[in-house]
Amino acid sequence: MKSFAEIRSFVFSLGSVLLLAFMFKATILELYVIPSGSMIPTLQIDDRIAVWKLSYGFRFLGFQKTLLAWSSPERQDVVVFTREDDPLTKEDESDTNIIKRVVAIGGDNVELRGKELFVNGEKQKEDFVQYEFDGTTDFPAQKVPPGHVLLLGDNRDNSKDSRFWSNSPFLPIDNIKGEAITIVWPGDKWDRWFNLIK
Repeated sequence: MKSFAEIRSFVFSLGSVLLLAFMFKATILELYVIPSGSMIPTLQIDDRIAVWKLSYGFRFLGFQKTLLAWSSPERQDVVVFTREDDPLTKEDESDTNIIKRVVAIGGDNVELRGKELFVNGEKQKEDFVQYEFDGTTDFPAQKVPPGHVLLLGDNRDNSKDSRFWSNSPFLPIDNIKGEAITIVWPGDKWDRWFNLIK
């Protein structure tokens, strides 16, 4: 029969491992499941992806505010984030993890006309975009405020992104949890194992 000291040591060791695993997930790397088709063709429904939470800075555990920032999101980064609850929806979506692509950053003038995205007056090359219904929703020319980004889905006709947010189309950088870096478990084709997300 094990002594009390041995049991206490085992419980302490198990607790330490669980705490380290929780801290690793909360601050360094976390896996997410893609719930919708808004990022097709880049990401498919049920893809398991790895999100690097140290891409732009360090946040302690679940706190939203970045304690130490060393870089900022760049155009074409695919990021996971949360946003303020949309007052026009019945459900509180403020805790929902969302994944979209950064298309414009603070200081950029951005406009979406039909299938053409313009940033600072230049038409953007977007080979990763698809249109399910051969159309899109325009975004009138606006300037992205400092410390914010504009986000769109790659599946432009089937994505509830910045174009449809009623409170503000621009997301504060502090709401970004991290950058999606790789597919670790593909939802459809096995040849997509560990494909980098671009």
